[in-house]
Amino acid sequence: MTGSIPQETTSFVGRGHELARLDSALRQHRLITLTGPGGVGKTRLAQRAATGAAAGPGAADRGGSGWRIGSVRSAEDLVEGPFGSAPGSPQPGAAGASFFPDGAWWADLSTLDSPRLLLATVSDAVDLADHSPRMPLEALCEWLADRQLLLVLDSCEHLVDECAHLVGELLTAAPGLTVLATSRRPLSSWVEELVEVAPLPADGPDALALFGERVTARLGHGPLAEPGAAGAAEAICRRLEGIPLAIELAAAQVGPAGVAEVAGQLADRFDVLTRTGFVWPQRHRALRTAIGWSHELCAPLERLLWARLSVFRGAFDLAAAQAVAAGGPLGAAEVAANLDRLVVQSVVSRTRTDGGDRYRMLDTIREYGADWLRELGEVTATERRHAAHFSALARRADAGWSGSDQLPGYRRIEEAHPDLRAALDYWLQHDPAQAAELAGLLVYFWTCCGHLKEARTYLERALERHTVPGPARTRALTGLGATITLQGDYQLAARIDAEVRAAAEASDDPEERIAVACLTGLLGMLMGRPQQALDAVREALAAAPGTPFDSPDRLRCSLVEVLSLTGLGAFAEGQARALELREQCVRLGEVWTRSYLDYQLSVVALFSSAPGDAVAYARTMLESKRLLGDAFGIALGLDLLAAALAADRQFEQAASVYGTGGAYWRSVGHPQRGAPELQPIRDRCEERARAALGDEGYAAAYARGSAAHGPTALAAALAPDDLARP
Repeated sequence: MTGSIPQETTSFVGRGHELARLDSALRQHRLITLTGPGGVGKTRLAQRAATGAAAGPGAADRGGSGWRIGSVRSAEDLVEGPFGSAPGSPQPGAAGASFFPDGAWWADLSTLDSPRLLLATVSDAVDLADHSPRMPLEALCEWLADRQLLLVLDSCEHLVDECAHLVGELLTAAPGLTVLATSRRPLSSWVEELVEVAPLPADGPDALALFGERVTARLGHGPLAEPGAAGAAEAICRRLEGIPLAIELAAAQVGPAGVAEVAGQLADRFDVLTRTGFVWPQRHRALRTAIGWSHELCAPLERLLWARLSVFRGAFDLAAAQAVAAGGPLGAAEVAANLDRLVVQSVVSRTRTDGGDRYRMLDTIREYGADWLRELGEVTATERRHAAHFSALARRADAGWSGSDQLPGYRRIEEAHPDLRAALDYWLQHDPAQAAELAGLLVYFWTCCGHLKEARTYLERALERHTVPGPARTRALTGLGATITLQGDYQLAARIDAEVRAAAEASDDPEERIAVACLTGLLGMLMGRPQQALDAVREALAAAPGTPFDSPDRLRCSLVEVLSLTGLGAFAEGQARALELREQCVRLGEVWTRSYLDYQLSVVALFSSAPGDAVAYARTMLESKRLLGDAFGIALGLDLLAAALAADRQFEQAASVYGTGGAYWRSVGHPQRGAPELQPIRDRCEERARAALGDEGYAAAYARGSAAHGPTALAAALAPDDLARP
């Protein structure tokens, strides 16, 4: 299945009738909004429905939870477990074959504090890494225009008007698009089909099953064997009105206390919403009471940690929690211990990954913590520590860019994307010089990871506010020039290049001049002026002797030198320099520069009538770009690989790879681009493939490659010819 629906991490209970209704609604309507109060289960329902709609019959049942219809009829049935749904309820996700052939795609809007990044978030969600200077809405509409897919917009309530406008534009431009939204408020569109998500029936078996499942997942055994536990569990579900999040918070208290004791504690506190003075509407009473009760049961340091963690927008690790939340009575060691206890109490969720544990708060729980942070008067101080931590993360990633820390750095920057946005927003308001520095540090990460337009927006905002000449402004302006160059607006980029070259000449910092030379070289290469590029980087490097790996900018300038030599036709010199530099990249574990050296070596091999070597180098380049997630680089590499395959007489796979390359070029918003000197040989190779296969055969192979998606398409391109055929 294509798409990007988040994987379920806990079992899914009940909702059979709601899923059946959603299945029908998704077939009949183009905008469906799941509405209801926080904590009622809108997101989980959307996850399950989207998975089933995109993957066909039974898919929802197989989604990560392993949930099956059970035979629970009363509280007594929960003594032994396992726990399931009410008997006879419809099987969730029991749709026919997939009716969204282009998949289901998930956009999490909960991390957004304003509508400014709404378009960027939705574009990221559907794999659009647009590098063009077009307006973002125009690019997104064009990208979706001929696709049949389901777009899920999760947590629209704080952006209702903006979401309604965006959805209207997208539905008009893309006849095959269906949108499933979750929101505490309707979008109020005339085409909207509202599906109210109610709590689980408080006296029904599903609420009881959810309580039992969550207790069993923690304790490893059924919770209701103790005398009176069955009736107490029923009382808890009734008190909490069947609201899933409230039930899960109550279940997290079982273990330290028995079920009957938990029910008694809840009953004692139910008439008190909170001790903070906030009064919520009646419809939020049960959930707010459950959250407030969980908060009251926390130890003082646990409550303090809960409040301070509310500044995180996305998932975070222990080191980030310690850097941001430690202080005063809460030391770094206490953060670790108290974080574990918040996980046990279901206040914080934990996900195990290859890179270590990642933590996250649900929106409703984070909002409660944010209220307490305001009451404590710690908002500004905690947000500043948060911004400082993520600025330090960016500095470390930049410092390690030239070696083995490069690839982990890209991954850490991508994982921290929502919080880096928040850090930039904080610095823009409180310290624009810091914003300019951070935006400049992120340029080569965000442009590679598909956030080119977002990088440009933040750089422009930072430069508007930070007008004092100096290294931070020059670096940010140089980064802005690079983003605009990659968007293809060479005229504007040339004006910025002239400005930063003047600033660098007035500076006595050789590293600043090397950084500026990178921009001059990049612009020269893409404008078909390799001599200009070569002169710029050689002059800057000669003025400050050192090795290419002394800094990221030196390494990038060294790459520009190699690529410029190839552009000038100095193949022997360029190849020798490339092989020397590539050997050091391999030894140090550097990936980004090596990928472009492989590109250059493939071009040299192609011009030197060594197509087999050209194929091998192009595939190695693509493997590196796959690791980096660089859609623009993948498009370049596929173009080159297709030409090399055609030159090697692997015509059918060449046509297929040309098709895949075309799909990637569309995803970055450009027609085929790359080194201008490669265009003639690329055209000749394409003509040879078409002549060998015939127009019909070429079109069929091209269409096959164009229809493939993401990892599947790359796997086919990277496979030998005999393995790539269906």
